[in-house]
Amino acid sequence: MKCRTCGAKAAVNMRQHKLALCKEHYLEWIPGQTERFIKKYGMFTHAERILVAVSGGKDSLSLWDILWRLGYQVDGLYIGLGIDEGIGYSAESQRLAERFAVMHGLRLHMVDLGNEYGATISEFTRLTQRGKNKPCSLCGLVKRYIMNRITRDLGFEVLATGHNLDDEAAALFGNTLKWAGEYLLRQRPVLPEAPGLVRKVKPLCRIYEREMTAYALLRGIEYIYDECPFALGSTSIYYKGLLNHLENDRPGAKLTFYLSFLEARESGLFSEHSDVQQSLHPCPNCGQPTSAPGLCSFCRMIERIRGTNNYALSR
Repeated sequence: MKCRTCGAKAAVNMRQHKLALCKEHYLEWIPGQTERFIKKYGMFTHAERILVAVSGGKDSLSLWDILWRLGYQVDGLYIGLGIDEGIGYSAESQRLAERFAVMHGLRLHMVDLGNEYGATISEFTRLTQRGKNKPCSLCGLVKRYIMNRITRDLGFEVLATGHNLDDEAAALFGNTLKWAGEYLLRQRPVLPEAPGLVRKVKPLCRIYEREMTAYALLRGIEYIYDECPFALGSTSIYYKGLLNHLENDRPGAKLTFYLSFLEARESGLFSEHSDVQQSLHPCPNCGQPTSAPGLCSFCRMIERIRGTNNYALSR
């Protein structure tokens, strides 16, 4: 297989795009595609400050690398969740995030869950009913809360996450199976800012996971290979497996599925629900917006864990 651009031996063959590229041109193609999607969906501009949520995995570190190469003003945010479970998962993730920042002269902001809030994700999962039943759901709640707070408090205009096409297609598949209208309504490449909520974007939403793996390996980005121990057996991994079978038989099926959904949204699929918005108010404890009566879900969880009604989170 030869590179379509220069005719040299191809390093990556993408059947879904009917495209093969050598290392040099592949490492140009991925940032070029990312830039195209940033502009297409109006994610952000070079004048804005961007915070990338980094986990030590291939997607988030590669996204940070790509945005840096494209000349954006971009810092990283690492949340130390305290996921150990005998393998030191969080410690290794943090090491790799810090290593990447140092190697490229970039700034990494860090939040340690145990130090700031008195409990790690591992402890949350043991001490709360939600954690025992749905640890990924609990982890998502914690990360969304902290990412929004830090992005806002540090004065960044945009929060970028490394969700790739496989992540988006799996989420869409699961939400469609349950016809989860509220989640389908919110699934898009850009969630606009709102009072108390920062703009959230997914620049890799149209790039396959295999493409991001190839980018990280060819760029020499060291990342954590292990899956999060809490994700093992999760429905999202199961859905990814089903979609991989479909993709193997029909290259491009994931991309078609996702893009068809976005086109349907634009054509008014959810028009009857477009004006329905949750009523948000500031949490009286931490000030973050919430639709829940009284305290936000995060503050209620912290209070249950600490067993006190007097705990005030730092704003």
